[in-house]
Amino acid sequence: MQVLIAAVLGVVVGAVSFVVTGYVKVTTNVKHEAVPTTDLGSRPVKVSPAMNVLIVGSDVRNGANKKYGVFAGERTDTIILAHISPKRDGATLISFPRDSLVQLPQCPARKGFPGQNAHVGMINESFNSGGIGCTWRTIESLTKIHIDHYVKVDFTGFKGMVDALGGVPVCVPEPGIHDKKALLTLPPGRQTLNGEQSLGYVRARYSLGDGSDIGRIQRQQMFLAAMSKKAMSGETLTNPGALLNLLDAVTKSITTDPDLTPTVLKDLALSAEGLKAGSIRFITTPWHYSLTSPGRVEWTQPQAKALFTMAAKDQLTTKLVSGEQKIPRSQIHVVVQNGSGRSGLATNVAAVLEQRGYHILKVEDAPKPYAKTFVKYTPNGQTRAVRVFRELERSTTFEVKAGSTQQVVLVLGADYQGLKQPKPSIEDVEGFDATHDTCTTQ
Repeated sequence: MQVLIAAVLGVVVGAVSFVVTGYVKVTTNVKHEAVPTTDLGSRPVKVSPAMNVLIVGSDVRNGANKKYGVFAGERTDTIILAHISPKRDGATLISFPRDSLVQLPQCPARKGFPGQNAHVGMINESFNSGGIGCTWRTIESLTKIHIDHYVKVDFTGFKGMVDALGGVPVCVPEPGIHDKKALLTLPPGRQTLNGEQSLGYVRARYSLGDGSDIGRIQRQQMFLAAMSKKAMSGETLTNPGALLNLLDAVTKSITTDPDLTPTVLKDLALSAEGLKAGSIRFITTPWHYSLTSPGRVEWTQPQAKALFTMAAKDQLTTKLVSGEQKIPRSQIHVVVQNGSGRSGLATNVAAVLEQRGYHILKVEDAPKPYAKTFVKYTPNGQTRAVRVFRELERSTTFEVKAGSTQQVVLVLGADYQGLKQPKPSIEDVEGFDATHDTCTTQ
């Protein structure tokens, strides 16, 4: 779960007490699992003294976790790269949407894992196919960022960390949450969640917001901010017993590479003593909805590559843009063609799109009648076509691979059912820091 970073970073502020009073006890809790160098293949060159830590949430359904549904092995719905500055005075957490369609590398088979052939697939496939080593290789191949360590945490450990903190405050939107899959029922409003409730809250998907994985990521990031803030608060850091209980819960819950030794953890804690909640930032890899695979997302370029390059070189700034990347409607040029057989339909649709801010280039009859409505675009116009596509109640898409124009052609077919009702939107979603209050977003 993403909230592990509250232990990795937030708690280190008070770790001087930990080093003095409980170092021997809690560091023996940490489990280690080596990743063979053959699993990682050709690796990016490390170009900065910053520390990059791969964080994954391990979804194991055995023992106490059987009630969430049983399946064999492990899965992950959370993949984060934590970039910790060389001076340990700041950290940026980059989330990778689980529904991302990416180029996956080849990974060798190993005990308990079948291996992975190179192909385009969902980013979390790598963990199922090759475990942490394959996930490590995938993230390095996609971002060109040299990863120094990994940390893996499971369901049960997450609950223990929240309970050791005495719960985490959140704001639940109207009308509350009733999610059978997440085993969670909560009333609306501000409240403090215990470990079991928190797990349901960050796992819930279809009962909240638009039901997307993107919405869940945003909710997890906000929960993580609240957890980090509480872990770094005076009520935790000035209470040796509470701090030791939290660190005990953290270290019992994680698996790391052998190089992330107790000594390294201690040095990280000591060097990060002055870290503040406002210095921990959360961003999501820039993305847009896929037109070729509905329900999936693809990374927006060149924004994603620029983000990864800045992270590799430790050049991250406070002006980073993350989340869904949308071209302003005024920059989207649309040709509307009528192939529906209904007189005047294209003119009416074009008028509404123009009212919504789109630039209408032309309204004309289609070259022939069409049964289905579709959006035609070239590779250069894909991010623009996404916005038009999502305006429609029903549509298919058609990519003109040989074209280069950024124009989008909307062809209205006999099945045209209208435009969706517009919703308020934010053109770009900025990252936020760990001082964020979930209630301010309601």
